[in-house]
Amino acid sequence: MIASIHQPAYIPWLGYFDKIARSDIHIFLDDAEYSKNNLFNRNKIKTSQGEMWLTVPVQYKSDAPINQIKIDNSVNWREKHWKAISINYARAPYFKKYSDSFKEIYSQDWEFLSDLTVEMNKNIAGLLGIKTKFVKSSDLNVEGRKNEKLINLCLAIGADSYLSGQGAKTYMDGELFLQKNIKVQYQEFQPFVYEQLWGKFIPNLSVIDFLFNCGGDALKNVV
Repeated sequence: MIASIHQPAYIPWLGYFDKIARSDIHIFLDDAEYSKNNLFNRNKIKTSQGEMWLTVPVQYKSDAPINQIKIDNSVNWREKHWKAISINYARAPYFKKYSDSFKEIYSQDWEFLSDLTVEMNKNIAGLLGIKTKFVKSSDLNVEGRKNEKLINLCLAIGADSYLSGQGAKTYMDGELFLQKNIKVQYQEFQPFVYEQLWGKFIPNLSVIDFLFNCGGDALKNVV
């Protein structure tokens, strides 16, 4: 059984979901430490003027885990984000097909960032036709740091393979995994050009750009 593990992120890029799709179980690492200037609470969409950041405002606390970070709802971010998405993707071929699903999420009150991002990512995975099972690391109650934590999470769910991103090669200790009979695999996803609105192609945007322009079934052609 193949496991993948990643911090829950806000409307992340397509590669995030490619990794999930190649796994049997995906673990949301929601008890990892939150850090500023990451993609836990923000991502980019495409507009007629180019890239645009959508950022969920948070009440930052130093050294706090992601699942304890509260959203700053004194700012009307939900209306702002949904308006930006609606305006810039209304002409996209698949916007009408999927818009209600996103509108429902943006209509809800969210207190904690990870509750929003986990639910959003599970919803997007479903729209992309991904059948992977999901679990939160905070529900598994395992100890350890870095490689040890990843190994213990894999053991907790009975995984015998761990699918990692390419960037982890610099710090992954494959020997530690093998000692616990866990094989390490590396994701080989490569960004590709697809049809977009608004002129020249921009890579590495939020997955919603791909979803609204190409449709959920299109992921099957690249996974």
